[in-house]
Amino acid sequence: MTNLRIFLIGGLISYRALFSWLRPAIFIPTFLVGPLFQIALFVYLGRGAHLESDSFYVIGNGLEYAALPCLFAMGQTIANERRTHTLPLIIASPAARLPLFLGRSLPVIANGFVVSAFALVASALMFGVSIPRAAVPGIALAVLVISMSCTGLGLVNAALALRVRETAVLSNVIFGLLLVFCGVNIPLGLLPSWMAATAGYLPLTHGIAAAREMAAGRTFSAVAGLLGMELLVGAAYLVGGMLLLAVFEAESRRRATLDRS
Repeated sequence: MTNLRIFLIGGLISYRALFSWLRPAIFIPTFLVGPLFQIALFVYLGRGAHLESDSFYVIGNGLEYAALPCLFAMGQTIANERRTHTLPLIIASPAARLPLFLGRSLPVIANGFVVSAFALVASALMFGVSIPRAAVPGIALAVLVISMSCTGLGLVNAALALRVRETAVLSNVIFGLLLVFCGVNIPLGLLPSWMAATAGYLPLTHGIAAAREMAAGRTFSAVAGLLGMELLVGAAYLVGGMLLLAVFEAESRRRATLDRS
């Protein structure tokens, strides 16, 4: 019961504290309006270059924006605790690490889902992109799966907060790499072979491909394997993030660097 309270209530309290400064006047332009400008940019670039359809860019960029809150929120989970000098209290607590950190991921997954779903729906309306009604549940599931996999990568980002000085910069770098590597705006077949191969090990890649295929009329069963791969990639990053947290925590204890910022 204690671990369950840490997982559910502790995660919610941590999320509220993380965004204690967040007001609608800040949340709306940051998470809701901002993505629409990126989507519009690539839609018009695609039109000018006569490359892909509007649907290609709307789905790719709309789903990619699930990574924004997932990377930043999870990264700041550790960075803000260190900045406010409360990280040693968390590390010194007897709470199990698995529910402690995984509980913080649940609100982040929900945030990523809301941001991505809004970007996808709003941009589809803006540019007249028609998505078959039968594909909507499957695409919604793809958005949820992507939010989960990006949160796994965000946990790795959180672990690195024990070693890097500024996680916001690192989060921006990772977000940019996902934009370039994962087929968001360039088909994987047009990327250099090493980039296309790397994309298979990153979140977003399989989820975006599945969403595009469903929007093109393929059934959910035909793309279930892609969503399964997306979940597998996210689970791998989740496990890696927990292992890195354990290693860096032990090293920080030994070197007394938990409060270093």
